[in-house]
Amino acid sequence: MQKITTFLWFDDQAEEAVEHYTSVFDDSRVLEVLRWGEEGPGEPGKVLTIRFELAGQQFIALNGGPHFHFTEAVSLYVDCRSQEEVDELWAKLLEGGEESKCGWLKDKYGLSWQIVPRRLTDLLSDPDPARADRVMKAMMGMVKIDLQTIEKAARGDSNPPGA
Repeated sequence: MQKITTFLWFDDQAEEAVEHYTSVFDDSRVLEVLRWGEEGPGEPGKVLTIRFELAGQQFIALNGGPHFHFTEAVSLYVDCRSQEEVDELWAKLLEGGEESKCGWLKDKYGLSWQIVPRRLTDLLSDPDPARADRVMKAMMGMVKIDLQTIEKAARGDSNPPGA
């Protein structure tokens, strides 16, 4: 087990959420399921926690009840290799959820995700401050990140798509 593991509190949808997340990401699997016993307080046999792995990163999901909810203060950042990967993950994670800005979305369970192409991060840290500023300005106007528009902004193209 890894030293530090992200622990995700769900009302009672931990099992459903884990099934969804492991279907979205390659190299993902359920590692361990703990169920309530006769001494509860949960219903005997119902899932208490599920330890699972998404793309090599371990998490634990808890059916903890309605006491706590996810906020945007914590999000899962996904480093994407291409626009195709951004598009695929965005569609799968957004299903039943809601879009935000700058590559952020909230899934149907309320968990926030950042779906970010690595090229965007490279351009935002460009040694040319004017280039990095153009990229930042373009990104700030986006919901889902569009690499073609980002690349045009980096080049200083005054007519990016949709303008």
